[in-house]
Amino acid sequence: MRHSIAVAAVVSALALCACERQPAVAPPPPVAVPVPGPAGPQGAAGAPAEKGETGATGATGSPGTTGAEGAKGEKGKQGGDTIVIVPPPAPQR
Repeated sequence: MRHSIAVAAVVSALALCACERQPAVAPPPPVAVPVPGPAGPQGAAGAPAEKGETGATGATGSPGTTGAEGAKGEKGKQGGDTIVIVPPPAPQR
């Protein structure tokens, strides 16, 4: 048993050393990413816009339809002994 552990260790060491190693590749240089700076001052206000022309007047609409006829009133009462007194006009001063 002593020899089998020692032999297994030697065989595994030889197996690992016998593998083909990849050549070392240098990592690519880091890419410089530009960082935006602070915002600049605000620009001057723009000039006021010119007023546009007034549009044309639209056409006159068509006349509406005649409305519905209202309900008829009741017949009035017969006159009686009613006397209407009209006062004379006030004298002018």
